[in-house]
Amino acid sequence: MSSIDLTPVPRGHIVADESFIFEGAAVATASDPTPSHERRRCPVYNVVIDHPDATILWDTGSHPDAGDGHWPADLYDAFTHEGARPLSEDLASVGYSLEDIDAVVMSHLHLDHAGGLYAFVGTDVPIYVHRDEFEFAYVSAKTAHGDEAYLEGDFDHDLNWQLVSGPRASPFPDVDLFHLPGHSPGLVATVIDRAEGPVILAGDIGYVEENWTERRPMGGSLLWNKELWLESCARLDDLATRFDATVVVGHDPDAMATLDQL
Repeated sequence: MSSIDLTPVPRGHIVADESFIFEGAAVATASDPTPSHERRRCPVYNVVIDHPDATILWDTGSHPDAGDGHWPADLYDAFTHEGARPLSEDLASVGYSLEDIDAVVMSHLHLDHAGGLYAFVGTDVPIYVHRDEFEFAYVSAKTAHGDEAYLEGDFDHDLNWQLVSGPRASPFPDVDLFHLPGHSPGLVATVIDRAEGPVILAGDIGYVEENWTERRPMGGSLLWNKELWLESCARLDDLATRFDATVVVGHDPDAMATLDQL
């Protein structure tokens, strides 16, 4: 077990209707035919993992031009990213530079997670992603099939892709990637078994913690496969117990505070 420091990197906030976060949050009924809609503000963040063998960046956030045409207008209207800035600037705000990053681990390739990959174009920095995610992202971006949350301009670059496959991969000692499909085909949770206390960066297994802990499904297009998602939630339960780990979920409002306290 290694001594591994974690530094959260704030990347702005996504503002979206609560109906995306919780399935059926504003369903009309006979007694309430016009339910109110609440838009919730949720953090986007990356994490620098200071591992003895490498300085690893977990996820890359949204593209800085998300609101200026990089994202389709209808997507930005639904999932407004406040405070999107270049990855280099947000890394600098916590004392790192792009040159410090030796490897990148991608939880998945949705537009609010893969938008900073451009910063590693033409470098030898390895980009770890699950093969199922990589393939589905390209199907989505290059054909009429798949999911609109994948943007060709985020990931179709000269990058040093390192594809992992199967239920578990270990790119570094004490850093394991566990396949948790459901939100997307190739979502992975990053388990960091560190001396200071194990941590699981669970990614978008849930947009907020209640999605996972209370099995409240995400709504709209945020669940690719509900059956696989429920299985993955149970797998995350097992991982949290096995590692006795602190779990940090998706865009939960308390995620940054939890990471700051680790």
